[in-house]
Amino acid sequence: MEMILGLIGFLSGIISGMGIGGGTILIPSLVIFYSLEQQKAQGVNLMVFLPVAIVALITHYKKGNIDFSFAKLIILGGIGGAIIGSFIALKIDPLKLRKYFGFFLLVVGAIELFKKKE
Repeated sequence: MEMILGLIGFLSGIISGMGIGGGTILIPSLVIFYSLEQQKAQGVNLMVFLPVAIVALITHYKKGNIDFSFAKLIILGGIGGAIIGSFIALKIDPLKLRKYFGFFLLVVGAIELFKKKE
C-alpha cells in the first residue's frame, strides 16, 4: 500500500513540476485505488500541493519562467475562487462531485488532444 502511495505521489509530483497539476493524477488515483470520497481526495491533494508547489515555484523562478504581472492577478482570482469552490465542494454529494471532476478531466483531455500545434 505504501509503495503505491509513493508511486502516486511521485507521478503527481512530476506532473505538478511540469505545471499541469498533480491533482489530475492524485485525486482519481485516491478515489479509484483507495475508495476515498472525492472531498477527502481533494483535501489530500491540497495538503500535497503546498510543498510540491513550493519546490516547483523555486525551480521555475530560478529559470526565469515566472511573469509576475500575470501571476499577481491570477493569485487574487485564485484565492477568491478557492474560497467559493471549497464551500461548493463541501455541499455537493461526493458521487456527483466525482462525476463533475471526471467530466472536467475528460473535457481538458479532449481539448489538449485536439489542440492545434502552435
